[in-house]
Amino acid sequence: METPEPTYFCWHCNNELVFEVKMGHRDTCPHCASDLHCCMNCQLYDPGAHNSCREPTSDYVPDKEKFNFCGWFKFIVGPRESAGKVDEARAKLEALFKRR
Repeated sequence: METPEPTYFCWHCNNELVFEVKMGHRDTCPHCASDLHCCMNCQLYDPGAHNSCREPTSDYVPDKEKFNFCGWFKFIVGPRESAGKVDEARAKLEALFKRR
């Protein structure tokens, strides 16, 4: 049985990406022109972690939305959780701890 190809999506526009060759550092999304080799498209990106990265030895990247040369970069498979879900979760937490 053949393994299905991984599906990649742009962090910015959430459109599906198809790579005919290996992605380069300076490649951009064909739909919205956002940089692809950036923290926002990486499996290791975590806003709650030190430097927003789960790799403790990674270098600091000031702009998570712009291309970088990080050697730890691993393109996230599937769409990243939408900002709407994050905002919804944040609102629920704020309501939970709201002072009365």
